[in-house]
Amino acid sequence: MTDYTIGIDSIEKMVSKMKEKPWPIYKVKLGTKEDIPIMEALRKETDAVFRVDANAGWTLDEALEIIPVLKDLGVELVEQPLAKENWEGMKILFDKSVLPLFADEACVHESDVEKCHHHFHGVNIKLTKCSGITPARRMISKAKSLGMQVMIGCMNESTIGSAAIAHLAPSVDFIDMDGPLLLAEDLATGLRYENGRVFVSDAPGLGITVI
Repeated sequence: MTDYTIGIDSIEKMVSKMKEKPWPIYKVKLGTKEDIPIMEALRKETDAVFRVDANAGWTLDEALEIIPVLKDLGVELVEQPLAKENWEGMKILFDKSVLPLFADEACVHESDVEKCHHHFHGVNIKLTKCSGITPARRMISKAKSLGMQVMIGCMNESTIGSAAIAHLAPSVDFIDMDGPLLLAEDLATGLRYENGRVFVSDAPGLGITVI
């Protein structure tokens, strides 16, 4: 099951975007002065699971205040709450957070996984950041050996890149691969999305056909 991303906008437009795409899991981008009103407005319209990506937009004090409210609003996890270089703040937040925290900008290369241990509960691994499937597999193995959860994420890849992400799905805990759903035009076929669930082709290789 993949989430579907709701980007930062006015509250009205974010609610409208969500209504236009009924989905069982939403990733909501935050990091504004209206984060709580945004989440309250979205929650009034759906019972779907929420994941939050703060995009390093909070201070430690803001995160400590906001995260308990997000838990009450049914948020499942929070990505990159603080600036990627704020390791000291993340250690404090890690010890106090009532929600799982996932590294995004703080986890790019293979060596970053161990740095994130005891600062985040999990890591978001993106193929276009870590250089591909092989290093991503090593990062997944390393994270699991440290008892961390793993999300496999996307950067608005077409079906070509998203098919590669999909083939790692059995190895991870959460999937964020809505790239093709956000494109006006795609470059290939071979993936199918149905109400949050991703279906891959049984064709050779990535199972895709370039258009």
